[in-house]
Amino acid sequence: MTIIDIVPVQGRALLDRFIRLPQQFHRDDPHYIAPLHLERLDALTPKNPFFGHADVQFWIARKDGRDVGRISAQVDHQALAVRPDAPGQFGLIAAEDDPAIFRALLTTAEDWLRARGMQRMQGPINLNINEEIGLLVEGFDTPPMLLMGHDRPYVGTRLEEQGLVKEKDLYAYLYDITVDLPAGARRLVDRPLPKGLTVRRIDFKHYNDEIRIITEVFNDAWLNNWGFVPLTEIETDHLAKSLKPLLDPRLVRIVEQNGEPVGFLVCLPNLNEAIRDLGGKLLPFGWAKLLWRLKVSGLKTARVPLMGIKRSAAQGVIGKLLPFLLIDSVRKEAADMGFTHVELSWILEDNLAMRHINESLGGVPYKTYRVYDKAL
Repeated sequence: MTIIDIVPVQGRALLDRFIRLPQQFHRDDPHYIAPLHLERLDALTPKNPFFGHADVQFWIARKDGRDVGRISAQVDHQALAVRPDAPGQFGLIAAEDDPAIFRALLTTAEDWLRARGMQRMQGPINLNINEEIGLLVEGFDTPPMLLMGHDRPYVGTRLEEQGLVKEKDLYAYLYDITVDLPAGARRLVDRPLPKGLTVRRIDFKHYNDEIRIITEVFNDAWLNNWGFVPLTEIETDHLAKSLKPLLDPRLVRIVEQNGEPVGFLVCLPNLNEAIRDLGGKLLPFGWAKLLWRLKVSGLKTARVPLMGIKRSAAQGVIGKLLPFLLIDSVRKEAADMGFTHVELSWILEDNLAMRHINESLGGVPYKTYRVYDKAL
């Protein structure tokens, strides 16, 4: 019997191997897009403020002298402060299609989490509930958008073989923004705004303050949602710095009611479209290609990763109107900028109100991501 060794990731050399490993499992997958290596280094090292309130460990699986799989495990103390029974998490899982490899990886993560007092394990979460989560289980025939995962179809089966069961599905909706809204939705958004309600672009002159407004609304809007963990001030500052190169004020909206911020929507150009053939590398010519595609030739796709309505404004006529206003306002700007399709993700399967809004606006649920759970 072939022995599978599980190697803890320590040091830059092993981390580089850990980051690049999924590329070998997707060699024949035309829809896989390797993330930029530099971006992954920022996300998977203490440069990411998540490490300031979490314990994190990465492992590589080796077989016959080759790297054949990877996994992470993490305990988020910020989540435990909100919910003392919060589960431990696994993430970043990728491996050859071999049940023994998946068993070795998952057993290692389970043992590590159990030793830290965790009673349940959920994932994949990469690494934070507010970042990239879920395993792709439907929608393998299209490439992923910015900060969304892309997995091989066999991975879900391998997880289920190891006793993991569905905890929650999340949907990605795709809008063809070259097509106008359905008639009913168009009548709704074309009505005069209620008194005291304004929709504006983000103000780059007060960028840090605007990011804090977005964070405050986000933390309020998502408070009672499944898996919620609030963004911290340190994470807000990190978010401000990391998003600024991609943010365009034409694609960000803040809603105010009588001068008080009550909602927002952030739409980002789909960086994956620009890096699709770079193999995760910016050198020697990747920088030139990336800049050309972002600044000259332009992108056709974008993603809405962040949206929220304060709970105080989410009820009644205004609460029903705001999501339509936000989405349509950015949709029109994006179309004028040359974009053709926008993804809104992720949407919880049991968030029926938001699913109805997406579908009444013409959005199509084209990808499904699944979070799994297992008692330890």
